[in-house]
Amino acid sequence: MKFIDEARITVQSGNGGAGCVSLRREKYIPKGGPDGGDGGRGGNIIFRPTTKKRTLYHLQFNRHYKAKNGAGGQGNNRSGKGGDDLIIELPPGTLVIDADTGELLKDLVDPDEVFVVAKGGRGGLGNARFKSSTNRTPRFAQPGEPGQTLNLRLELKLLADVGLVGLPNAGKSTLVSNLSSARPKIADYPFTTLTPNLGVVRTGRREPFIVADIPGLIEGAHTGTGLGIRFLRHVERTRILLHLVDVAAVNPDHPLKDFETVNRELHRYSPALAEKPQVVVLNKMDVDWAEDAATFFKHAYGKDDLIRISAATGQGLDHLTATLCTLLDQLDEAESEEKD
Repeated sequence: MKFIDEARITVQSGNGGAGCVSLRREKYIPKGGPDGGDGGRGGNIIFRPTTKKRTLYHLQFNRHYKAKNGAGGQGNNRSGKGGDDLIIELPPGTLVIDADTGELLKDLVDPDEVFVVAKGGRGGLGNARFKSSTNRTPRFAQPGEPGQTLNLRLELKLLADVGLVGLPNAGKSTLVSNLSSARPKIADYPFTTLTPNLGVVRTGRREPFIVADIPGLIEGAHTGTGLGIRFLRHVERTRILLHLVDVAAVNPDHPLKDFETVNRELHRYSPALAEKPQVVVLNKMDVDWAEDAATFFKHAYGKDDLIRISAATGQGLDHLTATLCTLLDQLDEAESEEKD
């Protein structure tokens, strides 16, 4: 299925029904007075996040959404029926933006919440509402209020605990496939991953966590080069960055070149993004010259917290998983303390 992370739609809530002008005329009650009922309210446009939706693809087939109008009031003080609400399901992580003003209306993060993006118009009051001591037979009623019409831009930013960053062909898809049950497309050429893939990593020591294999990053991505902005948009949502380095591609004369390229693009897009906790992982340790290349990288990097793995053979994955679990637990504790 094609991945869609942005959509433009127009929504229109229902109009309120008109109030009724009616005078009671029954046998033996020739002047029963006004009995016009109120109009029904128009239907709302409601956005509801659901994990059943993973993309905005379903919005490409219909760009206009309209809720039902409220029915008009009737005689004998009968109110009109309210218009049915129109519920549109969206994946969690969707930003709802007013396309005309650029205002962020809602960030749909919680799958349990609903958001009324356009309220239906109120129904008009029937003439029975206007009866008074000075006007016993009002012959007017209110029209229903019109609904709201909004032009919206929807942007999806994936929600994940761990986001994989690295140059194309660093082995991100292979890593996700071996850490989780996800089965992304894998091949030996750049930009194998054209759409983000989510995998659920289950461990015996904590709640499962979500890892996102997101399209590879290249120089100039912050300006939109390659998959650029689409990539960085999704990385913003992750709690931890797993920076995967292809050790087989390490240049002895400049060991940190690829590593610095990725971090530079992250910082240029968002300094806050570059400050996220980052786990540096050297991948493809199964190749013949891997140890020498890893040594070059370690000396240039100047820190001992590197993790060495082979995503293809499974080497080091248990240690990597344990490290991620520990870091996520620490973040959970820190966030819990902030709330308290």
